Amino acid sequence: MPFNRPDLITIRDRIQADMEAAFPGLDVGIRRQLSYALAKALTGAFHGVYGNLEWLSKQLIYDTAEADILERWASIWGLSRKVATKAFGNVTFTGLDGPTIAAGTTIQRADGAQFVTDAPGTIVSGTALIGVTAMDAGVGGNTVAATSLSLISPVVGIDASATVDGVGLTGGVDTEDDAALLARLLDRIQHPPHGGNRDDYVVWALQMPGVTRAWCSPQELGIGTVSVRFMMDETYVDGIPTQPDVDKVKSHIDALRPVTSDVTVVAPIANPIHFTIALTPGNGTSLATVKTAVEAELTDMIRRESLPAGKVLLSHINEAISIAAGEADHVLTLPSADVVSGTGEIPVMGIITWV
Repeated sequence: MPFNRPDLITIRDRIQADMEAAFPGLDVGIRRQLSYALAKALTGAFHGVYGNLEWLSKQLIYDTAEADILERWASIWGLSRKVATKAFGNVTFTGLDGPTIAAGTTIQRADGAQFVTDAPGTIVSGTALIGVTAMDAGVGGNTVAATSLSLISPVVGIDASATVDGVGLTGGVDTEDDAALLARLLDRIQHPPHGGNRDDYVVWALQMPGVTRAWCSPQELGIGTVSVRFMMDETYVDGIPTQPDVDKVKSHIDALRPVTSDVTVVAPIANPIHFTIALTPGNGTSLATVKTAVEAELTDMIRRESLPAGKVLLSHINEAISIAAGEADHVLTLPSADVVSGTGEIPVMGIITWV
């Protein structure tokens, strides 16, 4: 039976009834008498007690516990909340040959996000490629390639603007939220370690900051082999991890796996699902609003149902469009059949063409 906390009026009525039953002829409802004041004081006190009992009842179960208690439950099972990490990568500085950019030099993105150089670098042949790290941890530091960054303080002989190089600044991850920590805790309880079985590899991958989904394919490359793939949905637009991310997960798993296993960790190959949709909004709903809702539903459905070498059903695509807020009717012409991914591929959100 669930815990039902009585409200203030119910508590008051119970106390008054008990006092009047214990002392026949006493009318606790009369103001300005001791019994009335005592009943009122007890009502407030017990209302607080019931409130604490209600709170405690929620902390006893993992999926209703508050953040601090959830972390304590997780720690009992050997888990801890994944901390935020800082984005990093390379930036190209330009200027006259000879000047040096000192380590710790601050550069800034147009929106105010700041980064510092990891080591000194000298301009040679007009450029210097220097590693930088975001000043603040979190996904906000991730920056696409070719983004312009500006020096906070001028450096003689160095141009005021620098450019993000290569694959961009990546690796920035927010602190794990309660829902993700709870999901890992429940998975740990439901799938206890077995010395390196399929579930263990998934658990090990999910221990790394930013990893939101993971899969293990035993013997995919032959007897004794294990293939692990994972996604970082909150870090990258398509969720596909970069090679540095893969290397970190591989190192983490290597430190935990049985020595006899041959483990390969790879990023899934993106298989974008593109859509062509004719959309009819409901009365009073703008077309732009419904389009936004449809895109959100499709993105959520693909994330929930996609897996390497899996299938996204056409019926589920139509369902995702239909449940979007404000949708009255639609005609889906692309895709025209279930979307099947090949080995190592995973469906990701593509482009929607509205007709």
